[in-house]
Amino acid sequence: MATRKALGRGLSALIPPATEAAAPAPAPKPDAVVAEAAPEAIGAPLFVPISRIAPNPNQPRKAFPEEELAKLAASIREQGVLQPLVVRERGGGYELIIGERRWRASQLAGLDEVPAVVLDATDRAVVEMALVENVQRADLNPIELAHAYDELVRHEGMTQEEVGRRVGLDRSSVANHLRLLELPEEIQHDLIDQRLTMGHAKAVLQAPEERRVMIRDQVIRGGLSVRATEDLSRRIASIDGDASKKKGPGPSRDVHVVDLEDRLRTALQTKVRIVGRRTRGRVELSYFGEAELERLTERLLGGDG
Repeated sequence: MATRKALGRGLSALIPPATEAAAPAPAPKPDAVVAEAAPEAIGAPLFVPISRIAPNPNQPRKAFPEEELAKLAASIREQGVLQPLVVRERGGGYELIIGERRWRASQLAGLDEVPAVVLDATDRAVVEMALVENVQRADLNPIELAHAYDELVRHEGMTQEEVGRRVGLDRSSVANHLRLLELPEEIQHDLIDQRLTMGHAKAVLQAPEERRVMIRDQVIRGGLSVRATEDLSRRIASIDGDASKKKGPGPSRDVHVVDLEDRLRTALQTKVRIVGRRTRGRVELSYFGEAELERLTERLLGGDG
């Protein structure tokens, strides 16, 4: 009797090639997450009207570059869709599990119907299959991977170890991706658009939360390496840690001065200290390197300096 294979070992374990006859249905294991596929669909893809197929709302891949879709559409016009989509029945139609890129390109190519294998799959199985397929093809950027892992951990109740086994990674790799979701949106977009690497992002995460955008600005402006970014983040974290230790209880400060410090810190993305009272004192701004000093100068002078 055939043995069901884990998702992480490839989609061929779920969908046999179209030229092969369907294997006898195996006895389901207690922890199996993929429901039995419809026997008449496996090995004999149906031709399904494109208008009856809806995208998977939990598709891990969010970016579909227009240039890539145009090239694929041109190929589909010449040769057709060579690899069937994978769908499940949903609401009188079908929901995509695997193949959204081919589905989108087929629409651009003007096709009315596409070949599709119909599976009876659980919500959890749909998330896993879509994730594994994209991971195996290296189609996902780090933030898309992070959201996909988060979906499995938070909404499907899987541990980081379980997620790692499904996609062939160790637990620490999964944990590192999940930490990316702690970054501000602008830094996440930098990862998506490849302005920063995964190594840069991990280095930025070593710094205090309120300092991460400032470090990101300096990394992009100065073209810093991952090693230089790590050094900068550690140095800033150390300075901020020393400053917080020195504060102590001390006398209470004017709440208006404290509020102004916070507003300036947010606006300038650097450490700000106001010494004195509202009537007299000084404002101290911290910077780390020439690029940071130049950024602060431009910000204070409104770009006229």
